[in-house]
Amino acid sequence: MSFNKFSIRSLVLGAVAMLVTSLIPADQVYASSGERWFDYFTRTWQNGTRPFRRRSASNKSPIRKRVVRFDSSVAPGTIIVDTSERRLYYVMKRGKAMKYGIGVGRDGFQWQGRHRVTRKAEWPGWTPPKTMIRRVKRETGKTLKPYYKGGPDNPLGARALYIGSTIYRIHGTNQPWTIGKAMSSGCIRLANDDVTDLYSRVKIGSRVIVRN
Repeated sequence: MSFNKFSIRSLVLGAVAMLVTSLIPADQVYASSGERWFDYFTRTWQNGTRPFRRRSASNKSPIRKRVVRFDSSVAPGTIIVDTSERRLYYVMKRGKAMKYGIGVGRDGFQWQGRHRVTRKAEWPGWTPPKTMIRRVKRETGKTLKPYYKGGPDNPLGARALYIGSTIYRIHGTNQPWTIGKAMSSGCIRLANDDVTDLYSRVKIGSRVIVRN
């Protein structure tokens, strides 16, 4: 077997690249994608795609998302929220949808209707409605702050999709154990990993159908 100068150079460069890669800890290797995420291990903000070993349980849903068959007559890009099933469907092409586990409004706070996504926000801030502040104070004795800065401790989590002109949102949560339960004041909750995935698919103007 004979080698020309180009082949030898390629082999040398490949060996060097493999050596450098092997010296970098596996939990620190990630591709730069522009994503901003919070590392719960170091309590610091990071940029880029989160490496597998840094995917905190605080971001994961107890209900794994998956692709399922869906009514092909529903337009791709539509969001269907089934509050009784406690699932959200993002309709895709060819009669399929991405199915997510969600948390929904508790008794007396469930609703239904047809709207559109009017705004998207990453790590949104939250201003609790005055009626909620009074209700929480009355029911629990806890005083909510008038405003919560966006971040890992914010109840809205990593992403939010604003629904029409309503006070409701499809948003993340810092309480992933509530996914699959009816515990909210009407908003639709997803785990941070799932809402980040949904956020990347949804466009302003996408239809939202909430049904029970």
